[in-house]
Amino acid sequence: MRYFIRGMLLIHRAILKELLSSFLLSILFLNFTLMMEKLLRLSRLLAGVGASAYDMLKIVFYLQPQILILSIPMALLLSVLLAFGRMGTDNEITILKTSGMPFKKIAVPVIYLGLVCFIIGLGMSFYLSPKGSTFLRKGLTDILAKRAPMTIEEGIFNTAFKNIMILVKEKPSPTSLSGIFIVDERKKDEQKIIVARDGQIVKEEDTLSFSLSAGHIYITNKAMITEIQFEKYHFKLTPSIDPGERKNSEMTPGELLTGARTMGDKKVPYTLEFYRRLSMPAICLIIIFLGPSLSLMAGKSGKLGGLTVGLSVFAVYYTLLIYGENLARSGKLPLAAGAWLSFTVLSAFALIVFEKVNRR
Repeated sequence: MRYFIRGMLLIHRAILKELLSSFLLSILFLNFTLMMEKLLRLSRLLAGVGASAYDMLKIVFYLQPQILILSIPMALLLSVLLAFGRMGTDNEITILKTSGMPFKKIAVPVIYLGLVCFIIGLGMSFYLSPKGSTFLRKGLTDILAKRAPMTIEEGIFNTAFKNIMILVKEKPSPTSLSGIFIVDERKKDEQKIIVARDGQIVKEEDTLSFSLSAGHIYITNKAMITEIQFEKYHFKLTPSIDPGERKNSEMTPGELLTGARTMGDKKVPYTLEFYRRLSMPAICLIIIFLGPSLSLMAGKSGKLGGLTVGLSVFAVYYTLLIYGENLARSGKLPLAAGAWLSFTVLSAFALIVFEKVNRR
């Protein structure tokens, strides 16, 4: 009996070692892929103000918690599919089962890795992700507010700010302007054209502003054109995201629950956001049962088959997640039922498939 237990521990150690190597490679690949998608969306904004390499590194660092929430469960599933798929192709699982080791015992290393990933994901989702979102918002604002004035040059159209075009005739100093022409199209149904004799660039706490002097504002819409003359006008820019209300992703779980209780109009979005913070790491618990079972099928088609199966599982999960949340928002399902619909369906499927494979 002692030798049997010792042999089982050696087998578990070997499987866990292969799982960890596949997990690290998968998380590097997925992290890089998801990071590129987010950086491409920010590249136009950051490139327009000449962000430095150090600025980009800070943005990459702030994005990590948000990306790891997605990449950790995906990497876990891919590592299980690759490792157990390879074992199935080499008939190692068949040999272990023939020697008297049930499939649920073979899959024990997946439980260890899955629980660790769940705990890490929970920490990312509940603590590090809100912090990262807040730092990202402040970091972007600080970068743009600091570097945007440098991009304003004499006689050159500046489009560093979304839906805003700025042209200045002269720039006597880094913060003073003269002969200013601004087109503001941030409101879809209303366009503003601002002409001013001179102005000053003013950096505020969370945004950038122009203090303009001696000018006119022309407001155009479908019905009329309005002209306003001013001696002093404070024109506020928003170089990153709206600095007013915090996003749900920046709020801690305690703030979400408090807001859901005290703010009636925010109850649904705050509650769904809280449930999502729980359900995203909980995917790792589903993968503990689903991954080893699917690996027997994916292993026959190689690594490409494992990647395809893994992406298909997450596509189904996120589709059900969005569908359930939409049902909850429309009142067709209770909030908890809608938020946990995808987890419940995929959990039932995982347990059924795992039990079926274990009985073979």
